[in-house]
Amino acid sequence: MDDAIAALPPELVSEILLRLRPDEPEHLFRASLVCKAWLRAICDPVFLRRYRAFHGSPPLLGLLHRLRVIDGDPAPRIARTTAAPLSPDPAFLRALDCRHGRVLLHASNLGLIVWDPVTGEQYHLPEAGIPWLIYTAAVFCAVGGCDHLDCHGGPFRVVFVATDDDDELVKGSVYSSETGVWSTPATLDDGYQSWEERWQAARSRGEYYRTPYVHPKRCALVGDEIYLTLRNGNTIIEYNWGKNRLSMFDPPTSDLYYIALTVMENGLLGFASIEGSSLYVWSRKVNPQGAAEWVICRVIELEKTIPVTDLSDGACVVGSAEGLGVIFVSTGAGLFTIELKSKRVKKVEEPGVYFSVLPYMSFYTPDH
Repeated sequence: MDDAIAALPPELVSEILLRLRPDEPEHLFRASLVCKAWLRAICDPVFLRRYRAFHGSPPLLGLLHRLRVIDGDPAPRIARTTAAPLSPDPAFLRALDCRHGRVLLHASNLGLIVWDPVTGEQYHLPEAGIPWLIYTAAVFCAVGGCDHLDCHGGPFRVVFVATDDDDELVKGSVYSSETGVWSTPATLDDGYQSWEERWQAARSRGEYYRTPYVHPKRCALVGDEIYLTLRNGNTIIEYNWGKNRLSMFDPPTSDLYYIALTVMENGLLGFASIEGSSLYVWSRKVNPQGAAEWVICRVIELEKTIPVTDLSDGACVVGSAEGLGVIFVSTGAGLFTIELKSKRVKKVEEPGVYFSVLPYMSFYTPDH
């Protein structure tokens, strides 16, 4: 070991190590091999808490994604975006969500699985008890006051929202790892008791009846509410899991197919889509009169920033990374991230069919 390195004061070493980028976790591991003093410093719980707090939101370590129902399911694997040695992928049929250091998977014979790719822990839970036609789901930490910078182990909740295959109503339920049971399913009240009533009402208006299909996309979590969309007009469903209650409201635009719900820096619900050659991001704010309204907060011109393969190759919004201020955009040239603040663009995956990207974000440090 270099004498100059050995002579560095511990507090200076700590400040140097603190600034190693978390999205390249191999750097922290290499630093831990320099000498025993650096290894002790990096593994010190006090330093690790400072490291996570200093960098804020956990970095992106991998990607999963969902496809439209007609496109089937993608390969059941997590695409690593760093050299972090994540645990082997469990056997699963479909990825549903990634949040707070956990991945929610649907296994054909094992029900639902909550998996921690860093520790390798798996938690199996039963089906939600809703005979689903189409569905989405979300997993999140259930520890009160948690900053979600190091969510590994501990209680969690899973929200499951689906279009019921029997009566075609939208229903939701929440599972608690602490009680081991699902809540009684809540039903979205649209004023009708059955699909027959809905069909008759649509005919009386001269309209075709449309089943309220839940979009199989990643949900957004804001406080005690989970937000998702219906395929018809991007209607937004709000599921208050604490009160076990479903409600709905209009999106800022209803005629676009590729959209993503997200969480803005101020903790409000966001909505991202591409119109023409621009990325539009709306935020749902409460006006002085106490009513919620959509306000455009970002417009980013994409024509010269996102690579395309030809002029007919349209860019599509396919997801977001909460806490990072990042939107995922897919083109024929690949899958890209756009940082809303800096407008920096980065290619993260090769070209493919993408519909709903599920970003896995977590700190990967030597204590794991």
